[in-house]
Amino acid sequence: MISLKQICNGAAALVLGGALVAATSALNQRVHAADQKSEKPSKSINLTVDDRPIAREGKFSTSFAPVVKRVAPSVVKISTTVKGKEISQGNLNMPDDPFFRQFFGQQFQRRGGEQQSRTPAEHGVGSGVIVTKDGYILTNNHVVDGADTVTVNLTDGREFTAKVIGKDPKSDVAVVKIDAKDLPFIEIANSDKIEVGDLALAIGNPFGIGQTVTMGMVSALGRATMGLDYEDFIQTDAAINPGNSGGALVDADGRLIGINTAIYSRSGGNQGIGFAIPMNLARGVMESLVKYGKVTRGYLGVRIQDVTPVLAKQFELKDNKGALVADVEPKGPAEKAGIQSGDVIVQINGTQVTDSRHLKLEVARTVPGAKVSIKLLREGSPRTLDVTVKELPGSDEVAKNDANDSDTSDTLKGVAVGDLDTGARQELNVPAQVKGVVVTAVEPNSAAAEAGLKPGDVITEINRRPVKNADEAVKLTEHAKEKTTLLHIWSGNGSRYVVVDESKAG
Repeated sequence: MISLKQICNGAAALVLGGALVAATSALNQRVHAADQKSEKPSKSINLTVDDRPIAREGKFSTSFAPVVKRVAPSVVKISTTVKGKEISQGNLNMPDDPFFRQFFGQQFQRRGGEQQSRTPAEHGVGSGVIVTKDGYILTNNHVVDGADTVTVNLTDGREFTAKVIGKDPKSDVAVVKIDAKDLPFIEIANSDKIEVGDLALAIGNPFGIGQTVTMGMVSALGRATMGLDYEDFIQTDAAINPGNSGGALVDADGRLIGINTAIYSRSGGNQGIGFAIPMNLARGVMESLVKYGKVTRGYLGVRIQDVTPVLAKQFELKDNKGALVADVEPKGPAEKAGIQSGDVIVQINGTQVTDSRHLKLEVARTVPGAKVSIKLLREGSPRTLDVTVKELPGSDEVAKNDANDSDTSDTLKGVAVGDLDTGARQELNVPAQVKGVVVTAVEPNSAAAEAGLKPGDVITEINRRPVKNADEAVKLTEHAKEKTTLLHIWSGNGSRYVVVDESKAG
């Protein structure tokens, strides 16, 4: 998307098209370069954590209304928009006639002998959870991935355009932020202390119908079902449906224990098997994204596999617990510490290792550079080794929201204007008393296009200031403090006011 530009009136149809394409390409290059730099956030996230396990005296409440009233305001609706893209349809030999434009609309254009069409904008709806009073929100990567704009709606009716702080496809966690203070945030629980049978409430925005609360229990722990690199899902029978993604799974005290992510279903709807990312995993990813601008994960340098009953018998093990080291990377942390192929890792920093997936998760959330104690079995004999964990190679940089990280504060992006000279005035039948600038082009999917601005319109005022020429119009839209612009427009049907809101572009 480009800012308001002055375009010469001469040969407008030809010059304008080339100018818009060139300007758009240049902007994309600037955005790409900014992503390569990837500025590191300068502060840590301030979470409220309650580490206590839930009370399990066996009593059952007759109502969870007080809990819901307390935590529901922290669960938000997230709406996303992906702009339409221009695609080539080849040379369809269709005449460039107003009759065809009337039926196919402005999205159908001819360029270089080929027909160009634009795909419609795509819209999505999900959920998110406010975790700090200054606006950090947890959601799923698949909720915001690829979005050009992300909008957050609070339960009190307020609406904000959000900035994507970071995304992690390997765990399906994303962090977005809105510019607000004293927000209703949720308290976070220690998800390692939940147990199968604990009550669970799922809060989100299923099917976009509005906030909904469902109840169930923790059905299972440690599920790995989606093929992600890092999975440790909480399974619940609390109803989770499309639109619940990114919403909250809370315990009976209203503390956040997981981020609702997926369902197992043959119908597409809830069938009592839903999955949530446990908060200890989501929290680690979130803190890394906010603090470092990327997800930093620990790395041992071993290839591991589960201990099957057959392998347990061959290695003379008492049970199937642990992770079998199949290979050790040369010069990696594990080799330097003395770990060998055939070792079975049964404990890391005092935590029992149940299988290879569990070990992978424990190592991943270890801070690179930290020294960990690893207990293993070698030919049936126990050993303890200290390993200095390194950073996993190829850690993903933060994925920024390009739509909100533009390097310009200009408004009326995607609009081209020219001076209202004698030729333009005669062609458009503009009365002599009308002064201003003529709109020569409006980029599809821009905020101006959504507000109804069209080529041929004459802008007479910008934010209640009269406009005399194109240079003046450009200056009035540069370095704007607000995202909204009030325009006074003349067209063949008379004059009207138009509000262009850049925060809702797309």
